[in-house]
Amino acid sequence: MSATGLRYKAITLAQRHLANPLMRRNAAQTLLETKGRVSGEPRRTPLGGRVEGASFWFVSEMGYASQYVKNIQADPRVRVRVRGAWRQGTAVLLPEDDAKARLARLPKANSSVVQLLGMSLLTVRVDFDE
Repeated sequence: MSATGLRYKAITLAQRHLANPLMRRNAAQTLLETKGRVSGEPRRTPLGGRVEGASFWFVSEMGYASQYVKNIQADPRVRVRVRGAWRQGTAVLLPEDDAKARLARLPKANSSVVQLLGMSLLTVRVDFDE
């Protein structure tokens, strides 16, 4: 396995089994809920981003390799929990957006982790139903 493959595997294992289960328990944590493309079950992923107008913006650190991005490709209807309130919307993948520039406009703590661990950045926008 390549060094990139090992890095991806290590990061995703740490997130899936350590960081994400702990962060999901925090009521203040922002969560993205997608529908599992195979199971159809809700999948909740902790992440950071920012509401701008009627949209929520964030950057996927693993791009198209992220499980939640694969779920979005199968069904873009999602929910986002921001400040304890759930909002429904439609996720849009934006590969043409400058993800590094986008991170500079998002919350610093999350953005620094995404830049540090990120292997293939991808901007995602969720347009809320209003």
